Amino acid sequence: MKQLKDILYKVPLVEVKGSTFVDITMISNNSSKVEGGALFVAIRGAGTDGHSYIDGAISKGAIAVLCEEYPETINPNITYVKTTDTSYALGIAACNFYDNPSHKLNLIGITGTNGKTTTVTLLYQLFSKLGYSCGLISTIENKINDNIIPSTHTTPDAIQLNALLKKMYDEGCAYVFMEVSSHAVVQNRIAGLKFKGAIFSNLTHDHLDYHKTFENYRNAKKKFFDDLENDAFALVNKDDKNGMFMVQNTSAYIYTYALQNLADIHCKIMETHINGTLIQVDGKEVWIKLIGKFNVSNMTVVYSVAKILNQDINKTLQFLSELEPARGRFQVYNYNNITGIVDYAHTPDALENVLKTIREIKQDNQKVITVVGCGGNRDATKRPIMANIATELSDKVILTSDNPRDEDPKLILQDMEKGILITKKKKCLTITDREEAIQTAIASAEQEDIILIAGKGHETYQEIKGVKYPFNDYEKLQHYLKKLKTV
Repeated sequence: MKQLKDILYKVPLVEVKGSTFVDITMISNNSSKVEGGALFVAIRGAGTDGHSYIDGAISKGAIAVLCEEYPETINPNITYVKTTDTSYALGIAACNFYDNPSHKLNLIGITGTNGKTTTVTLLYQLFSKLGYSCGLISTIENKINDNIIPSTHTTPDAIQLNALLKKMYDEGCAYVFMEVSSHAVVQNRIAGLKFKGAIFSNLTHDHLDYHKTFENYRNAKKKFFDDLENDAFALVNKDDKNGMFMVQNTSAYIYTYALQNLADIHCKIMETHINGTLIQVDGKEVWIKLIGKFNVSNMTVVYSVAKILNQDINKTLQFLSELEPARGRFQVYNYNNITGIVDYAHTPDALENVLKTIREIKQDNQKVITVVGCGGNRDATKRPIMANIATELSDKVILTSDNPRDEDPKLILQDMEKGILITKKKKCLTITDREEAIQTAIASAEQEDIILIAGKGHETYQEIKGVKYPFNDYEKLQHYLKKLKTV
């Protein structure tokens, strides 16, 4: 419980009707979840406008309302607070309500198109091994030490996020590693948070269904760095042409990392095998369990953060070799002399990186069979591009459903097929049913072949017409590879 006047600290106010000396028991931007003594925040969303639910929130017990416009009827028993942007105000208010937990933690955020989940997972593992209590906020899961909390979004909303950060602080976490999506920045889910450090991985084609233009998408990422305070650090990938753009206007101390260019921290690939990579970072060699340039880049971030935060370098290098890849990120399963790989690659760049990595480590006698689809109600322009990449870099391709959501999966596949060159059509099949596609890929594999199942990674469901059906690529891979032995 906290007084409204304290919750509104640093919230840009236009006008207040009523007393701010009232006790608030909860904050909610969902009228159906409002309880007695609540502050209801009216958010204008893409589909609904929270201002339409103000009266409903009051009827459920809200005693204060934060809004951009007053309702037609003013209830004299309610405090109305007017602001210019309720999504931003909600972020600040949520921070205040939960006693600004981010100010008491070492909160490290990473943004970029690819690599966010892997990097925060590796950072969480490393700092746990270094002896710290840690929190993790990722697409796959949220964790407080060893306790797993289910994850529903890449970045939770401001209320959930601050509640989670407070719980992490209360349970003794020193460091929290968090994915920061472009949506979270634009929607002010991280407004009011204090970051110890921010990391930029890369920027490629994604989320244009939401941001509309690549420039908008890039600027959303940049705003994360623009808002850093001068006691924070910004670590950016100098191999990405947008790396230095991200920190043009930041007040934070800037560090760079790279594999190909001169940078503060440089890493080099020495050897690559199906079960790991020998790298040289800061002139020291270390064997890591991850594969591919993109994963070496992720691991370079992990080393860099440890170095920036003055961790013991010898211990850091020792523990780097013990770190495990995130679930559904280049997750390898070998059975009966066939190698299966499950990866979350759902963007053109990610798919190309994974397939190029496989081609670099495969033997001449090994064929690459790729199963890939594209999600419905998402950026449709990448569909033909991904199909083209798959057919260019694979020996055989099976196009199939990903999460069709509200779209007809056959129409999604037709979009993908437009990207396949006539000369490549012979190597491509289209099978709408994802399980049948995986089964067909495995049945067509010969000894030593490599099967890539791309797009869904860690997900344990397939979303069709608003329903999430149980579906796990890794489990399907295991099941049909084992079944193949008895055929």
